[in-house]
Amino acid sequence: MSIPVDLTALRAQIARFGPTAFLVTTTASGAPHVTSVTVDAAPDELTMGCGRRTKANVEGRPELTLLWPVGPDPAYCLIVDARTVAVVDETLHAHPTSAVLHRVADARKDIPSCLPIETATAAD
Repeated sequence: MSIPVDLTALRAQIARFGPTAFLVTTTASGAPHVTSVTVDAAPDELTMGCGRRTKANVEGRPELTLLWPVGPDPAYCLIVDARTVAVVDETLHAHPTSAVLHRVADARKDIPSCLPIETATAAD
């Protein structure tokens, strides 16, 4: 199930964690492909550079995941699932489909394991 993402809240989280993330795509055989990228959180999408392997991966399988390791709160990392919208030259454009702050393995167990970053209502 997809959790709609509030792009304003997501941009705020990306600003907290910084622009550098790991991009995970899958190859035609289903193997993961991981690379480091710099993410720009534009008002309506996420953009990042991509090489030829990443481009080939998202052209065949547009779903991707971005992971920001432990950030300002050492108990959580930021995980964003997204769908590729386009690849223009060497820039990948993606629309987030879900985003969570996920508790890391060695964090205290008495805090929530996932904190979704959900969409604000249309009235917001």
